[in-house]
Amino acid sequence: MGTEVRNYKAAARSTDVFGRVLCSAREQHFVIDGPSWNGCPAEALTPGEAFLAAIAACGVELVQVLAAADGLEVGPVDVAIGGAVDPDDPVRGDMTVFNRVRMTFAIAGVSEAEAQRLVQGVARRCPLYGSVAASARELDVEVRAS
Repeated sequence: MGTEVRNYKAAARSTDVFGRVLCSAREQHFVIDGPSWNGCPAEALTPGEAFLAAIAACGVELVQVLAAADGLEVGPVDVAIGGAVDPDDPVRGDMTVFNRVRMTFAIAGVSEAEAQRLVQGVARRCPLYGSVAASARELDVEVRAS
């Protein structure tokens, strides 16, 4: 029998403030602001920051899930992520994608080999990570165990 399809839904709508967006997913509501270079407030998270934070969150959560499935006890898990879009050096001519994305996974309580294996599992399972890995010109992932 096949694995259940995983469906995701979210919505966004404009507000009375130019460049400020009210977002919803299930019963959760949050604000995202457009970036300052678009003339938007940039007081709340921007779409790019929210996207990168979602990749980091997926990484932390899946490290915990995959470790538990393997019977490993992990300590604190930290993921730092940064991305850059260079409008003067586009990766593609038909759409904007990140030129570079750099991620650092810090996983406590496991060996270097176990940490590497867990992060490889994240790469196989997280659709956000996969989207960036498939589109960014450069993806640099550092894995540290402690």
